[in-house]
Amino acid sequence: MPDDILALWPLAPASETDWLARLSQDDGLTGYEAPGLPDAAWVLGGMYERGATAGDSVNDAQSRDEHPGPGWERLRWADLAARIGDPVVPQGLYPCFRCFPSAKGAGIRPGAIEWPAEGSLDRPTWDQLIRFLTAHSPQGADTACLAYYNPIVTRDFEKGHVRSGRLGDAQALFDHPEILYTPSNLWAVDHSWIVFTDYDLWGTKVCGPRPLVEALLADFEIEAIRLPWAS
Repeated sequence: MPDDILALWPLAPASETDWLARLSQDDGLTGYEAPGLPDAAWVLGGMYERGATAGDSVNDAQSRDEHPGPGWERLRWADLAARIGDPVVPQGLYPCFRCFPSAKGAGIRPGAIEWPAEGSLDRPTWDQLIRFLTAHSPQGADTACLAYYNPIVTRDFEKGHVRSGRLGDAQALFDHPEILYTPSNLWAVDHSWIVFTDYDLWGTKVCGPRPLVEALLADFEIEAIRLPWAS
């Protein structure tokens, strides 16, 4: 399987990110945050709550996460925010560990919630996002894409790491054998949409046309939010 993934997503020239560097005016150290093109929304990473019958989580609290296992239930950010009286994402912040500052005071026991992974979407949310982009791209699964991994996750600060492939094969990138993170950026080669996951954040920014973003916000499976100060 690992060899199959790398065959589906061969290396591409590092120069493929030059346009992203110009657009974001950034060096891509933690990923390239593109501005809204012309719109943007943030997909919130998966968060799970321990049920009465749940065992230990299968995750190790590092990089990409699976569903934690039987007895764990998906906890939507909006539901937790309503329960403890916090905003979903505080004004001026990005989705990150600084969200839900009232959780401890609200009596939530340590280990009762598995917080989102930093720098990578969890598998269920990654799969949902790829299905969504496939459904809303004119070429569908055959949409040509590029994936960039920042030097922190590749541990290579000398050369950029870019791979090319089909959107229909993008779910497989979750199981990249050498990099334990989902891509820092994924984009269609026609630049119609861009996905950005910063190394330090709990969410993923999706930039693209307004109809795409509106559909993302209305999606039943994916939890997404507009952050005007981070768009």
